[in-house]
Amino acid sequence: MVNCYAYSRKTGEQLNKIALRDVSRALSNSGQFIWLGLYEPSLQTISEVKEAFDLHELSIEDAFADHQRAKVESYDNDTIFVVLRTAKLEGNVIRYGTTAIFMGKNYLITIRNGPSNSYAPVREHCNRRPEKLRMGPIFVLHAVIDFIVDNYMPVTDRLGSYLREQERNIFTYEFNKETLRNLYELKSQLVHMRAVILPVQDICSFFINHQKSDLVSPFSHAAKPYFRDVNDHLLHSLDAINGLNEMLSVVMNTYLAMVNMGQNEVVRKLAAWAGILAVPTAIAGIYGMNFDFMPELHWQYSYFIIMAVIISLCSFLYLNFKRLGWL
Repeated sequence: MVNCYAYSRKTGEQLNKIALRDVSRALSNSGQFIWLGLYEPSLQTISEVKEAFDLHELSIEDAFADHQRAKVESYDNDTIFVVLRTAKLEGNVIRYGTTAIFMGKNYLITIRNGPSNSYAPVREHCNRRPEKLRMGPIFVLHAVIDFIVDNYMPVTDRLGSYLREQERNIFTYEFNKETLRNLYELKSQLVHMRAVILPVQDICSFFINHQKSDLVSPFSHAAKPYFRDVNDHLLHSLDAINGLNEMLSVVMNTYLAMVNMGQNEVVRKLAAWAGILAVPTAIAGIYGMNFDFMPELHWQYSYFIIMAVIISLCSFLYLNFKRLGWL
């Protein structure tokens, strides 16, 4: 257990820290709500939390499922269950974690697993706004989701910087497998990240467009604008990912085109030199034939004439290839 505090519904102020064994008694007080934060809890802790808050067993399974898709579900015991994927950049690789959130009439539970940033800043943010905490657990839920969504942007910004670093290597005619591998891995990460955060839109839509029957009565409808703000931040991250994805596709196509251009230039140079060398090869081949009666063989200046012809033709071809840009 990281933190477990009680908050006054009347003033929104933090009251006192609560031990897990005292949760049942605190829940019976309708004038307060509990915010419990867990980080990679043990099975024993989860079992105690499940009994204390009467959580559904299927939601507990989903909270610890690997590669769980972001979603929101409502249970009959007035519990809202939300799962989100957290993203954290380590080097140039995105590591994903899971945050499960249980929200009831007078409690909110966050369970973090895997790479993610600490939610201590969220608690501090909420503690500075007791007038907002008077809404109850739903404002805390908004604050946690907003924090997770806001942490997507630094990841996309860093990936954008990494892409600009790789762009320096594409304007070269030399093929480099490492450059192409880096670009492919970056594109793969962007596609994966988009698939991870896209379902968060459904979560925001649930709280923005919910009916009265979807949420229990103590949940204030005044929280709707806050979830619209979260959705705006999410769209900003999605736009950044889509932009990077398109830019990366252009970069990869440009890189392959540059490599092909470099290969074509090498082929042109080889063809030009082959054409130049064909002249002395052809003349030497003719006069290398072993015939007794060939004209020019016994001329006094035939060697100098042939060499002059070879040099003239080779120079002519060289200058023309140079003019065409083949050499």
